[in-house]
Amino acid sequence: MEIPLESQEHVIPDIKHEYLDHTADVQLHAWGTTLKEAFEQCGMAMFGYMTELPTVDIKTCYEIKTEPTDDLENLLFRFLDELLFLFSAEPFLICKKIEITKFDMENFYIVCRCYGEEFDLKKHPQGTEVKAITYSAMQIHQMPEQNKCEVFVIIDI
Repeated sequence: MEIPLESQEHVIPDIKHEYLDHTADVQLHAWGTTLKEAFEQCGMAMFGYMTELPTVDIKTCYEIKTEPTDDLENLLFRFLDELLFLFSAEPFLICKKIEITKFDMENFYIVCRCYGEEFDLKKHPQGTEVKAITYSAMQIHQMPEQNKCEVFVIIDI
């Protein structure tokens, strides 16, 4: 669902993700001081694998919601799957900023605002196509003593 874009400037968060080698796919490794931030960074890592994010402008905002589920792994899968669908279906949104506005850890669902623009091959370099999100080797680590959370997700390319 498209929502009106606020006229304020958008601060793009620091990059807290990397790409790790995997035999036939790629593993996303993202982190943050909270689980919410680690999930946001994982979504940004996926979009960053599809194009060079500095070429993306914030022209529109869409809101996505995941269906409630029963655990964190399924929540992460559904979240990334919703983001991938946003890119794969019209308007083919490529995100420069992801902001989770509701991170419900009791019912395991997310509401998220996705800021970006329609993907355009004339403007955005084509990276690697992400075909699907997988559960393979998915890991979610919460380390409150270190003030850090990490997620690892393998995407099918």
